Amino acid sequence: MKAARQAWRRLEPVHAMIYFVPEGRDRFGALGLRGMQGYFASRGAAFGRASAEVVIATFYNFNPDLVRRALPSAWDHTTPEQVLAARTEAAGAALTRAGVHELAGLDETLALATRAAEAACQAPQGRPLFAAHATLDWPDEPITRLWHAQTLLREFRGDGHVSCLLTEGLDGLEALVVHAASGEVVTAFLKGSRAWPEPEWEAAAERLRERGLLEGDELSAEGKALRQHIEDRTDALALPAYAALGEDGCERLAELARPFGRAVVDAGLLRFG
Repeated sequence: MKAARQAWRRLEPVHAMIYFVPEGRDRFGALGLRGMQGYFASRGAAFGRASAEVVIATFYNFNPDLVRRALPSAWDHTTPEQVLAARTEAAGAALTRAGVHELAGLDETLALATRAAEAACQAPQGRPLFAAHATLDWPDEPITRLWHAQTLLREFRGDGHVSCLLTEGLDGLEALVVHAASGEVVTAFLKGSRAWPEPEWEAAAERLRERGLLEGDELSAEGKALRQHIEDRTDALALPAYAALGEDGCERLAELARPFGRAVVDAGLLRFG
């Protein structure tokens, strides 16, 4: 399971950069989308003309008011097909700018990631956001195929993560507060990108303190244990994809993925703002 997690984490920047790069903002803007419309419409377009309620449910941790300001009004300007095409084009352009397409091992990395993604497609039950993406056509170019494979693996894992949060009784905002308290992500980024008002954030923090999961603004021992349990369970739920590679295949993918993820980071593709 450790090798599978490493394979996901090291290749994840290849997917995640699409939410930050100017290539995406420019192309979504050309379609008439403004602000967060581009994000919600592009990630939700796999559902078709996604409603705000579908996105609120499946994305899980965004302030519903933020989503409702973006959807369904985004569909007054464009179509899901146009947004999906723009997203794929943007991904290819950004990864090419980072030189990812020239890295050694692209063919083998793509082959392993594709095998894992195709295995995930055999187990879509209970994973709505993943299942929607699994219906999309695979791109033609190797670099965008790699991005698509990692996108599928990310949404497969993400749906499992949401299931864990629900099972453990953490709503979307509480999950954000726990994440912030872990110290792994800057709190200001989570607050700004998810757009929860400060009083609601503090109310969620207080609920977590009452449960014994927070001490002040930091995770308690119980909170740390719960977060680790959720991460471990999320890893386990992602295994149907990575099991297709076996332990050796996962270790190889993790080894190959390191320079791909590093290239994305070094090129500044994950820079917010």
